[in-house]
Order: sequence, then structure tokens, then C-alpha cells
Amino acid sequence: MRGLAEHQTLALLLFSAFVLLTLAITSWAGRNRHGSPEEFYAGSRLFSPMENGFALSGDYMSAASFLGISGLIALYGYDGMLYSVGFLVAWLVVLLLVAELVRNCGRFTLADVVAARLRERRVRFALGISSVTVSVLYLVAQMVGAGSLVALLVGASGGAEQSAAVAGVGGLMVLYVVVGGMRATTWIQIVKAVLLMGGAIALTVMVLIRFHGDLGALLSTAAERSGHGRDFLAPGLKYGGTLGNRLDFISLGIALVLGTAGLPHILARFYTVPTARAARRSVVWAIGLIGGFYLMTIVLGFGAAAILGTDAVRTDNAAGNTAVPLLALDLGGGAGSTGGAVLFAIVAAVAFATILAVVAGITLASSASVAHDLYASLRRRRHAHAKQRSEVAVARVAAGAIGAVAIGLGLLARGQNVAFLVGLAFAVAASANLPVLLYALFWRRFTHRGAVWAVYGGLIPALLLVALSPVVSGRPDALFPGLDFAYFPLQNPGLVSVPLGFLAGWLGTRFSHEPADPARHAETEVRALTGAGAV
Repeated sequence: MRGLAEHQTLALLLFSAFVLLTLAITSWAGRNRHGSPEEFYAGSRLFSPMENGFALSGDYMSAASFLGISGLIALYGYDGMLYSVGFLVAWLVVLLLVAELVRNCGRFTLADVVAARLRERRVRFALGISSVTVSVLYLVAQMVGAGSLVALLVGASGGAEQSAAVAGVGGLMVLYVVVGGMRATTWIQIVKAVLLMGGAIALTVMVLIRFHGDLGALLSTAAERSGHGRDFLAPGLKYGGTLGNRLDFISLGIALVLGTAGLPHILARFYTVPTARAARRSVVWAIGLIGGFYLMTIVLGFGAAAILGTDAVRTDNAAGNTAVPLLALDLGGGAGSTGGAVLFAIVAAVAFATILAVVAGITLASSASVAHDLYASLRRRRHAHAKQRSEVAVARVAAGAIGAVAIGLGLLARGQNVAFLVGLAFAVAASANLPVLLYALFWRRFTHRGAVWAVYGGLIPALLLVALSPVVSGRPDALFPGLDFAYFPLQNPGLVSVPLGFLAGWLGTRFSHEPADPARHAETEVRALTGAGAV
């Protein structure tokens, strides 16, 4: 966009300051580690509920939230708010069904929870595959957000600048995990959460001041400048009209509400506190912070439509990923003004901080799944101390490999909206991880075969339906616009893949040759509800 090149230096300086701060935190954390899985995966379980609540919100409020949701609201109005509502409501599922039970039953990963009930390598291996898949999909969205920011910052429409941004973010996230582990990642997320909340509050107040605190005037102006009139404020602009669009709306809602409880990097945070009660209190803190933030994304989205106009947002970035930085530029005084330069630079730096913190948490969770679930389930048992040390070493190597994969996929998907990409990760998490987690915790007759069938019965259909959806081919904004094999009409597979995951788990249990173990279920139930025997 014209006039933004002059703001490049200030934004990069602020971003560099955050990078230096996080590297200092990482260095400090690296000096205070002793190489055990307890330290690397869970930070020795020393964080308070408030600290972990801030870290949870920092883990959750990603580039999809700050950039993607506001952009979708600026483009589609009412329909874009589904992401804000869905992401927030999902935490009620986490609070009521997951947080305390996961903390009591697990140790480091999602697979630990299921293994407490079903001790079999095939189950752990399947959950490891699923967790890594979800994590990589989530990482791709953050990489796309990084590329969009750099494209806006330096006035580039693509190419080397975006590629360098994606590679740089990937390299930093690997460094944070390899050197600092969970301790560094947690403090980076806390700092990022404070910065993000501060930036969002400042922008929201400025938008409301622009309209003299009159929300009606804000919405009316947004509708007028959207080009859609009152339809901008009514359901159906993006997910209305045809039956397929309405089903897509339902499918996305299912994925968003159920997916959070199956996200590996969110579940891993419950192991960083000493007790189940602390885990529950962490979620309460997170709900308060996240709820306030998503209310502000609604104001920012409609503010971008009202102040900039929907066409201007779409012209700069077709997916809407740059709506908030452009809004900050205008609120500060416009292109060429000192205030605009400063505010734009601050928002760009906060967005980069958001991306770095989130990718660090996701990378740590996925590398833990590789080492603790996949590697540990494939190797023979050795001396316990040697096994633990080698497991941490494998986790560090896995972080580099996962980073490389995420960078490659991020470059491929850079034209997609980041909130939309996260919606796909949520769908896979809700399809593959959530069914086996809930069955293991609450179904007395659940068996090993049912667990394996539940994971693959949700994971494979979800990935296959995404591959055959309009997201990948058949449309100008698809990953492969020149091809057309979009045989599945919905953009989000949750409506089909989530029920298939639950159905596969039920069928696998019904057709199991081995009987369920009531004693082990009773033991798991007591441990889940009381914390007796929890690590």
C-alpha cells in the first residue's frame, strides 16, 4: 500500500526489540533447566493459575484472532462474527469437560490421558500422529499471518519478502523451543498476551472515540461503506443463500466449539500447574481475558469496515488479513503522519509478537508428541534416566523438522485467510482427538480398538475432505487454482468428520474382541475426579 514504506524502520525496530526480549527470556530459561522431560515439557509444573491463564490466552489468541477474525468481520459483517463467538464458547467445553480431568490423568500430552485408561502403544502412536497433524495445520495459519504482515509492511505483494518472513518466524520458534522449552515458551506467551490486550484495548477505544461511543453509528457506517447495505449486519452474506453455504456455517460452528478441547498445545498447558484446581482456575482466567479480547475484535472488524471501507480492505489483502494494521494507520492520522506511523508500527510489532508466541507453544506441543508418543512407542524400554534424556533430545530435533514442514506449507497457503486456516485445524482436532478423549474419560466399555478407530476414523476423513474441498482446488483463491478436484462441497469438514470420529470409536468398541477392563476404568475415574495418583 502507498506510503507504508516510510513506517518500515520503526515497525522493524519495535519488532526487533520484542525479539531481543524473547531471546533474553529464552536464554534465562535455558540456563535454569536440567534436561528432564518434566522441565522441558511442563516447566516443572511451577506456574500459578494467573500466570498459566495469561499463557493460555497467549497461546490461544493467535494471528487468526488478531488479524483473521477482524478481517473476516470487515469483509462479511455478521457472518464473520461466528469466529469470535465460536472461539469463545469453546472454552466452556474446556472448562466443564476437560481441564481438571486432563490434568489429573495426564503427564505431558493428550496421549497420556488415554494411556492412563488404555495402555497400548498403538493408541499412543495414533494420537501422536493426530496431534502432530493438528499442530502443523495450526502453524501454517501463523506462517500465513507473518507473510501478510511483511507484505503490508514493505509494500510487497508476494515473493522473497514474504518467504523471508515465514522462514524467520519458523527459525525463531524452533530456537525458543530447543533452548528454552516450556519455561521460556510460557513467559513469552505471558508477555505477548499483555502486549496484545494492550494493543487491542487502545485500538478499540480509538474506534469508539471516532464514533463518539455510538455503536449504532459505527454499525450503520460499516453497513453503508461495505457495499452491502443492511445485509452486512444480517446473517447470510458469507454463509447464506445456498444450502451448501448454510451447511458450511454449521460445519464451521461445530469445528470451532468442539475443536479447542482437542488442541494439543492447549491441553499441554494444563500440565504446567501443580494441581487440577489450579488448572480449572487457569481456564477461568483465560476465559476472562479471551472473552474481552474477542469482544474487541468485533469492534475492530466493524471499525475497519466503517473507517476504511470493505473494498479498501479487500484491495490490500483479498483475505482481509491486513485490516487491523490498516485501521491503526488511519486512526493514527493516516499515511504520512507521525501518529499513523507510530500506531501502525506498534500494531505490526504486536501482531508479530502474537505469531512468535503462538508458534512457539504449538511447536513445543507437537515436538512433545513426536518424542513422548511416537518415538517412545516405537523403541524398546531402556534405563529410565537414559530414556528420558534421549526423549528430550528427540523433541528438540523434532522441533526443527516440524518447523521446516510448517514453513513450506505456509508459503504454499499464503493467499488464505488465517482465521479460516485455523478453522481447518480445529475441525481435525474435533474429529480425531476429542472423540477418543471423551470416550476414554466417560465411557466404561471403551476399548483399545475403539480408541484407534476413533483417531483414524476422524483424522483420515477430515484430511481427505479438506483435500477434496474448494479450499484446495476449483476456485481462484484455492491452494491450487489451476486444478479442480473439489468433489466435497463444504470448505470445513467438521459437519461430516466429527460425527465420523465418534461413530468410528463406537464401532471399534462394539466390534472389539477384547473386553473392556472395568477395574482400569474405575481407577481412571477416581484419578480423574479426585487427583489421587496424579503426577
